[in-house]
Order: sequence, then structure tokens, then C-alpha cells
Amino acid sequence: MAVNDNVKLGKNVKIFHPHLVNLYGCLIGDETKIGSFVEIQKNVIVGTRCKVSSHSFICEGVILEDEVFVGHGVMFTNDLYPRATNADSSLKTEDDWSVIQTLVKRRASIGSNATILAGVTIGINAIIGAGAVVTHDVPDYTTVVGVPARVIGHVPNTDELINSGLLSSVS
Repeated sequence: MAVNDNVKLGKNVKIFHPHLVNLYGCLIGDETKIGSFVEIQKNVIVGTRCKVSSHSFICEGVILEDEVFVGHGVMFTNDLYPRATNADSSLKTEDDWSVIQTLVKRRASIGSNATILAGVTIGINAIIGAGAVVTHDVPDYTTVVGVPARVIGHVPNTDELINSGLLSSVS
């Protein structure tokens, strides 16, 4: 495993045990932390101040906006109908399929061992429960759990917490 020369690292990126990760052709934003045994493929964008926990796989086509948390063992996919071969039994190559993009918006949190199917958008500040299988878009400020993942609650945004008196504003 390795951090290839074609990886663009922002300032103060922390990669725990670089010899135990596989990063290639991706962009990692400032102050992001990457755990051991993580693979991040080409054309992935990881925003600033993200945390990607150990044993996670982020495949081509995934964009993590700023301050996203990815728990241990999270798996992303980028193909809804994967096959090893074409109809004529020839092995598939990169030319035989198209990457399906997945977007994880700012401050979303993905619990350990969740699986995120290709083409979904996970909303701002959303929470994905551990072990969930996300098959559809997740709205902003919601919590989803289960297989398949379903909405079980609302995640208040900072303004709602300040207005309710549960969080004081910072001056």
C-alpha cells in the first residue's frame, strides 16, 4: 500500500500509518485525517477537516464535502450493475462502464460498516447509522438507519440549537 505521487494533499493532512493506506489520484483537503487500511481511489475529492476511519473504501466518483465523518469499515460503490465480463464473455475494462457519482454533503456523519450505493446524495449534517445500507438520497438534517436505510429522525442545525437555548452562540 502507498500514497502515490499523484495524490494532492492539503495542509496538515494526517495519514495514520501511510504504509498501510492506498491513496492514488485523489485530492485530500486541509486538516483531514485518514486512518490505517483505507483505500481512496482516483478522482475522489475529500474536503477539509474530514475524518476517514480505518478499513474504509472510497471509490472513484465519490465527493466528500468539508467536515464529513466516515466511520470504520464504510464502503462506497460506484456501479449499480457490476459485472466481471461483457456479454461476449470478454473481461470488462474501464472503457466498459461509467462511474456513477456519489455526494456526501458538509458535516454528514457515516457510521461504521455502512454501505453507500452509487448515485446517492447524503445531505448536510445527515447521520447514517452504523451498518445502514443507503440506497436512496438522504435529506439534509436527517438520521437514517437500517437495511435499506430509512429516515428515523431530524438532526437540528446549529441555528435551531441556539434558538432553542440548548447551545449558546459564540461571539
